[in-house]
Amino acid sequence: MVKSVAVMVGSLRKESLNHKLMKVLEKLAEGRLQFHLLHIGDLPHYNEDLWADPPQSVLRLKDRAEHSDAVLALTPEYNRTYPGVIKNALDWGTRPYGQNSWKDKPAAVTGTSPGVIGAAMAQARLKSDMVHVGMVMMSTPEAYIQWHPEAYAADGTITDEKTDKFLRGFVDSFVNWIEKHG
Repeated sequence: MVKSVAVMVGSLRKESLNHKLMKVLEKLAEGRLQFHLLHIGDLPHYNEDLWADPPQSVLRLKDRAEHSDAVLALTPEYNRTYPGVIKNALDWGTRPYGQNSWKDKPAAVTGTSPGVIGAAMAQARLKSDMVHVGMVMMSTPEAYIQWHPEAYAADGTITDEKTDKFLRGFVDSFVNWIEKHG
């Protein structure tokens, strides 16, 4: 049975490397996982007062998270941490008190950057925060991806054998993680 995955991509720019990586992973997971991109860029900054008349973007986020079997976050690294847009989504998802949309969701984190550490610091911090809000975090394999554009074709297929093998292993592990903890 195909499992649904709520996907957060921390980079909002049009040519986001992490969005491209999401498309690559989605292609590898075809037939096993169905990705649903969470539109976290249109969430207002968290403000408790807004629960009196919750914005549609917040209700959409919570509904998608609650109706997904798992969560996948892809993050760039900004100043040795993950972008605030992801933190904002995490905060909205945990509220109002007692209505945590993230609770007990199997989850994984990856990310990419042109740098050699592939957003490792950002991923470590994000994993910690995702555990704190109640997600069941896949700890291995860790996927710190240094982006090499020549490793990917325009249609999202992987042209580099080593990259293909590694990312297939990551997706396989995530599918197994969801089966075990979902």
